[in-house]
Order: sequence, then C-alpha cells, then structure tokens
Amino acid sequence: MISNSAKNSFDQSIMQALKGAMIAASGDACEVTKEDNPAAITESKVVMLTSSSYVFRVFVLIYFEPNEATREHFARRNRTSVADLTDQAFIDSLCESGNMCSGAFNRDLGRQYPHVGLSTPNILDKHCADNLETLKGGHVQHFRIDVNQATLFHASLCVCDYADLDFSLASSAEM
Repeated sequence: MISNSAKNSFDQSIMQALKGAMIAASGDACEVTKEDNPAAITESKVVMLTSSSYVFRVFVLIYFEPNEATREHFARRNRTSVADLTDQAFIDSLCESGNMCSGAFNRDLGRQYPHVGLSTPNILDKHCADNLETLKGGHVQHFRIDVNQATLFHASLCVCDYADLDFSLASSAEM
C-alpha cells in the first residue's frame, strides 16, 4: 500500500524532474501540471523509463509526437537547425531528456531508499502505454508538460509497490 504522503512525494518529485529535463534552452518556461483526463494524451510515441528498488518499481512514460514542433524543441536543445537534426540526434536528445528526468527522480528516491536502479530509455508506440493498467500500480498519475506555453509532451507515472511505502520527500525549497 502506498500512503498519500508517498503518492504526493512521487508526484512532486517527478514533476520537478520533468520540469528540469524537458526545457530546451535557458529562458524556456516549463510548467508541469497534473492531467486528470488520460484521453487528452494524444501523442503517438512514448519514451519509457523505469526506476526500481527492492520495494517498488516506477514506470515513467513521456509521450511525444515526432512532429515539427517537437523536432524544433530538440533542435534548439542541440543548438542546431531542424534541417540539420538527424533522426538519430532527435531520438538521442529525447532519450537524454528522459535520462535527466530519471536521474533527478532517482536522486530524490535514493534519499529514502538505497539501491534504486535505472533503466535505459526505450522508445515505444503509444499503444503499448494503453496497457499501463495491467501493471496494477498502487499509484498512477498523468501530467501535461507545457514548454513556452505550448503543450509539447505528456507523461505518466505508475508506481508498483511490493511493500508498504510511506515517506515524505523534502520540498524543492529545502533541496
């Protein structure tokens, strides 16, 4: 069972991690908010990341559309033009954002739980994420990620618990 305090801590930590990982350049504004309507997640691709310990496994899914707006976002991140951003550079940059997100998230979790491991990013079709509920997570939350006032991404968090989880992470102001 996952306590409300732990659920709030998971949510706040992933929101902070997403906010830091999904900006493309200094000066970008990034807002991460809870998305109560999973049907609003319409992107066709997913970057899947996992964090695991002995007592939980966390799945983080970052939904994206490989369109012009998303390619422009990662071209700015790579300090190149969209025309010069190869398909591989686009995927690499997207996966690196996922790694940055997971790394920040794991640092938070590592304060409470030793031995938290990370996966490498996997690119999947969104239809794979349609089966998220089959994991029977004790906590599932969706998020909308707006960069410079445009919704470019969505994310989902699914926490599968193998023991009781009850903790409270320090607020971002304390960190």
